Formats: sequence, structure tokens, C-alpha cells
Amino acid sequence: MINRAFDDWYQYINKRPALAVAYSVLWLVLVCGLAFFWHLGSIGLIDETEPLFAEASRQMIVRNDWITPFFNNETRFDKPALVYWFQAIGYLIIGVNEWAVRIPSATAAMVTIGLSFYTLQWYFLKRDALEGVSLPTRRWLIPSLATAMMAFNASMLVWGRTGVSDMLLTGCIASSLLCFFLGYAKQEEVEKGNDGWYFAFYVLVAGAILTKGPVGIVLPGLIIAAFLFYIGNFIEVLREIRLIPGLLIIFGLSAPWYMLVIWRNGSNYINSFFGYHNVERFTEVVNGHQAPWFFYFIVVLLGFAPYSVYLPSAMLNLKFWQIQNWRSKTRVEQFSLFAFIWFVVVFGFFTIAVTKLPSYVLPLMPASAILVAILWADVITKSPTPGFRFSAWVNVIFVSACSAALFYVPKLLGYDPAAPTFPQILQQSNITVVGGIIWLICAVVLAFLLIRKNWIALIGTNLAAFALFLLFVLTPALFIMDGTRQLPLRKLSAVAVQNIQPQEELIMVGFKKPTVAFYTQRYVNYIKTDEGANEYIQKKAATSNSSVLILIQPKKFVEMGLQPTDYQILGNSGAYQLARVNLKNKSF
Repeated sequence: MINRAFDDWYQYINKRPALAVAYSVLWLVLVCGLAFFWHLGSIGLIDETEPLFAEASRQMIVRNDWITPFFNNETRFDKPALVYWFQAIGYLIIGVNEWAVRIPSATAAMVTIGLSFYTLQWYFLKRDALEGVSLPTRRWLIPSLATAMMAFNASMLVWGRTGVSDMLLTGCIASSLLCFFLGYAKQEEVEKGNDGWYFAFYVLVAGAILTKGPVGIVLPGLIIAAFLFYIGNFIEVLREIRLIPGLLIIFGLSAPWYMLVIWRNGSNYINSFFGYHNVERFTEVVNGHQAPWFFYFIVVLLGFAPYSVYLPSAMLNLKFWQIQNWRSKTRVEQFSLFAFIWFVVVFGFFTIAVTKLPSYVLPLMPASAILVAILWADVITKSPTPGFRFSAWVNVIFVSACSAALFYVPKLLGYDPAAPTFPQILQQSNITVVGGIIWLICAVVLAFLLIRKNWIALIGTNLAAFALFLLFVLTPALFIMDGTRQLPLRKLSAVAVQNIQPQEELIMVGFKKPTVAFYTQRYVNYIKTDEGANEYIQKKAATSNSSVLILIQPKKFVEMGLQPTDYQILGNSGAYQLARVNLKNKSF
């Protein structure tokens, strides 16, 4: 029935190319609009990483310095400048707000998904031509499902809606790889101008380097080298892509900023960025981000859920071990192998790395969606394999387990001193119950479809369930989290701005919440311990008769040895208080 409907629909739009383009654009706008732009700026910045980027970008405008990033009067060499530039440009266009901070990530996600949609449509069009068939369902439905899978998963959603560098890096790497493959595959055609895809590849690699450093060229380089060695045409393609001019393009676009920042900051930048944030992150545990070797198996399982259960079947379906078979195929037909190597290289690279974070494997998520989509294309044109049927039943079990877990989420959440009331409010809202019901219904429908052998509708059911989960569970949960964890800090930041006196210092004791620096737009003195804060205030009192503002948790006043007469409460919100300590009073 679905095939027949698509055939009729295809015959209709095939005579109207403009309608086909309009459909593609509308689908991408609908999917990406819901996934990445809906309520993008409605929630405040989330501690701790996001405001570090946001404030460093704002400082570029304040200092009129677009070379050296600063946060809280200190240089910030964690990441290169591209994400800061995009956020700062956003500030200049729409103002200093959450939208401007996150639009670069959301746009990078949308561009990646749009290019994936185009690549898959072109790939299936060429497969139709090679196989001498016309399969509108495969040509239109599968790219549509793939882009939806690429958008509606936890990893892409989280980082596509967060103002940090991870999605921009993923966008540059994924888009560069797609551009490379389009250039590589289109060399078989008689058309001219295909070198433009290689040029775009080099430009995007330069963007990746300017987003996160050497990994921006290392990952695409390893993926392409592994693919070409496997296919056996490494030297041929190396000549074809004009590597030396390409490297000059990459160097010409990315090197100037690195040269300028090193010229200004010297060994401080080299040791911090290249030494600490690159070499040491790969070879040692940095900031306590240690995890077992199987860490990324869990990240991919949950981050690409619920479609991740089909990845083993999708990989086995390729029969990637048949080297001679792959080498005999046309370049177009090698796309699925390219996606497989893309996935394996990224997964293996970061599994080897000692420092581990969930966001590190984000660049393999587009490849995951492509692999599962190609599996589905084979399912609708051939008989499903036993591996696929097994994966489908695992899909039912997996979403059933997710449903059961959601009923108990509020009780499983640990205590967070920054949002002590979050579990109770979450439980009272009943949104986790709604989530449990959504996935329970999904499991029942999936089981019914499996029994009826309606394979095409399986992935659509997963996507529909995830979209409902995003609308009615994830988004409300984010608003609850924001209201309990971040809103109190924004409120007290506003109180601090209204009450702070000239030359009065703002101190934060016992915790570091960079959002305060962003929302107050001023320097914040972070002091880790109560003893350190008490000692600092006593030293300051010995040389000054003014006062200081302290952002603190209420119990810390006693632990610091302060008496109620030593301070004045200016604001109280959530887990925090803002107080003015008069340094004229020497009782403390």
C-alpha cells in the first residue's frame, strides 16, 4: 500500500520539478525546525560549558579582540575561534541572547541533515539507473526517514540545541565527508564541475580545524585513507583530488588565526591548546573524564536510540568483509561502505583515546543514520534477513525497557545541590508517565507490525514516538530543569546587576556557575572553599572599608564564620542567596 501510494505521488511530482524541490525543503524545515529551532532560545544557558562559550564570544565584541578568546578576564584556549566568531556575529545581528548562542549549532545540524538528504537522494537515483529500475519509495521515503533519524535522536538533539563547539565540528566533518564522496562518485560521470565538491571538502576541513583543532583534519583524513586503501585506489584518488592545492586551501583558511594567536600568546597558547587540550586528552585522563573501554557502545546505544538496535544488522547486511566484491562495484555503490568506515574510524579513534566524553563520537551519528537508512532500503526491495527480524524484536524489547524505566525516573535521579527540588517537581508533573505511555504504545504497535510483516512502518513508528516524546516529555522536562537549576541564577544575576555598587566585587563561593558571568556581564571571583572565602574577605577587609557581593548557598554563611549582622540578604532564589558583606564590620 505504501509503495503504491509513493508510486502515484512520484508520478505526480515527477512532472513538476519545482514541487519536488518544495517538498524536500518543507520536509527539512519541518524536521529540523522541530528538532533544533523550536524553543531554541526559550531556555536559559546551561552550566557549565555553554556559558563559557557564550561569554567568551561576547568578550570578543567588548574587547574588540577577535583573535584571543577571554572568559572572566582570563584567556580561554580550550577551543579555536570559529564558534566564537559565529556566536559574536549572532550577537551583532540579533543581540546578546540565548538564540545567538545556539543558532550556530542548530544551523550546523540543519546543514548536515540537508546535505545528507541530497546525497541519499542522489545515491538512490544512481542506484535506480544502475539497476534499471524505478523505485520512488526508495528514492524519496528512505532519504526522508534518514534525515528524520538524524534529527530525532538524543545526541543530535542535545548538541544541536547547545551553544558549544561539538555540533559545529560534527557539521564540518560530516559535511566534508559527504562532499568528498559526492566528488569521488561523480568523477565517473561525464558532467564537468565535479571538482567543486572537492573544493567544498577542503573548505569544510579548514572549518573543522578552526572549530576544534587538529582533530578536524585527522578524522576526515583517517576515514578517507581507510576507505581508499580498502577499495584499492588510494594513489589514483590522491591524484584526482589535487591534494597539494587542497592542503594549501586548508592551510590558507585555517593557519592565519593560529599564527596570530600564537604570535600574541606564545607558548601559553601552544602548551594549553595543543599540549593539554589535544595531546593530553588523547593520551591521559583530563578533568576526570575517564570511562571503561565499552563506554561508547553505551553512548551509541542510548544516543542513537531507538534506531541504534538496527546498526549491527545494517553493518552485517553490507558484507564489508567481501573486499573484492566492493572493489568491483561502481563508486556510487560504495557509499554504504564509506558510511561504515566513517562510523568505525570515529568510534575506534575515540575508544582508543584515554579521555572520554559522550560528545566526542557525535560525528558518527550521521553515518549511523545513513547505515540504517540503507538497510531499510534493502528491506523494502528484498526479503528481510534473519538478522533484521531479530533486530526488530530487539527494538520492541528496547522501547519496552525504556517505557518501564521512565515510570521510575524521578525516583532514580540523584540529589543535585543546584536543583534540589527537580525530582519532586518532575514527579508531580507526570511527564515521565506520559513518556512511559508513549514508548509502551510504540512497543505494542511495533510488535503488531512485526506480526503483520509491515516492515516499512517500523522505522516510521519509532520516529513518530520520538517526535511525540520530544514534544510532550523532553521539552517540558527541559523547562522544569531550567526553572529549578538555572532560573535562580539568572534571577540573582539580575539582582546583582541592579544592586552592585561601583568598585564592588562579586564573589561566588563553593561552586562555579559561569552563567553568572554571562548574565551579569562582569567579572566574578570564584572561590572554591569556605575557608578560602573567609580568608579572602578578611584580607580584603584589612585594606578596604567597602563591601562585596557574595553568591552562596545559605548554609555556607555559618561555615564561613559569618554572623547575620555581617551581611545583608539582597536576594534568595532556589538553592542560592545573594548577600552584601560589609567589610567595615570586623566581627568576622
